[in-house]
Amino acid sequence: MDHKIYILIVEDELEVMDALVKDLENFEKIFPVETANDTTEAMNVIDYILDHGHKIGLILCDHVLPGKNGVNLLIELQKDEATARSKKILVTGQAGHEDTILAINKADLDHYVAKPWTEQELQEVVRDQLTDYVIENEKNLLAYMQILDAEKLSEEMRKHKMTDH
Repeated sequence: MDHKIYILIVEDELEVMDALVKDLENFEKIFPVETANDTTEAMNVIDYILDHGHKIGLILCDHVLPGKNGVNLLIELQKDEATARSKKILVTGQAGHEDTILAINKADLDHYVAKPWTEQELQEVVRDQLTDYVIENEKNLLAYMQILDAEKLSEEMRKHKMTDH
């Protein structure tokens, strides 16, 4: 693989950011994790990753951020062709129903994780979302078997084998 698929965490509280990074350690061998403290920094990180020919597979974003809020960032990313396919997870204890509905309708939100989460819950959500992302965007699924949902990936590869003939 000449390109990498990144996980981006956008979170302004350091202890929450550290917890997210720690809980996602076992994905990092294949999916490098980048972090940003606010939406401006997030856009810079995204531009840097994309400019180097890589992809953003997953964005975990807090709602309450300095400056622009997380839902508005996710909506903006959904409108951009380069990040529209990225899986988007709102990780927050703060977003009200209206903001959450807005995120689901306008940002094509893939999942909502409430704070506090459990490590297992977060890892399952991330594994599911990244599995869907690679199925939708990558040709070589074999490379992801060890870390993602192997059953789902195998099923997808079997389907493609059948349609290749």
